[in-house]
Amino acid sequence: MQLKAPKDQYRNANEIDIMQETLPLAGARVLELGCGAAFWTRRLAEHFPIEQLVATEVDQIQHQKNLLIDDLPQVEFRSGGAEAIDLPDASMDIVIMLKSLHHVPLELMDRALREIHRVLKPGGLAYISEPIYAGQFNEILRLFNDEKSVREAAFQALKKAVERGDFSLQDEIFFQSETFFRDFAEFERRILFPSHSDHKVDTALHQQVKAAFEPYLTPQGARFINPNRVDILKK
Repeated sequence: MQLKAPKDQYRNANEIDIMQETLPLAGARVLELGCGAAFWTRRLAEHFPIEQLVATEVDQIQHQKNLLIDDLPQVEFRSGGAEAIDLPDASMDIVIMLKSLHHVPLELMDRALREIHRVLKPGGLAYISEPIYAGQFNEILRLFNDEKSVREAAFQALKKAVERGDFSLQDEIFFQSETFFRDFAEFERRILFPSHSDHKVDTALHQQVKAAFEPYLTPQGARFINPNRVDILKK
């Protein structure tokens, strides 16, 4: 397993592309941990013939918003974190974490992976997608939320889960995807001032972040190409 790869090993793709290639989602019972604003939840539900999709979120403000979604009949939104999954043993075919493992508190990451192992059926797959600490967007992000240590800790937790035999590494994929913001206001809402975190952004830091963001802003919005790693683990 590699924390990151040489630049020539990153392919252009998005999460749906990778999941379509690697996961047997047709008729599957799927758990998404840390669904946030249900962006990928919706795409999963609309793109794949999933039997059931349970999507959890620890942020109560966002969870209450998710509960108002009424046009995804196969999706069940639940409150909770990855370290305590309210599902029976061996009840899910696939568990998905999209940029959420590094948000689990450091002292709970191992427990979260043990919980994923518990709820997966034998032979079930965990799809863990994490951002690589590199790229132009990361240079802006680290001004107010430097995730270097927590991303490294998430990777080490994955390695430990494989080394102790809970999972085998089915595949490791490096890809780069696009993040788009219509304007700085959308960046503020989604990244700088999310409901789940207080980044302690004062006026001076706010101006510093805005100054770093604005060179990428065009009349069509701001686009960033971000490197990512997916580890697919088999129980």
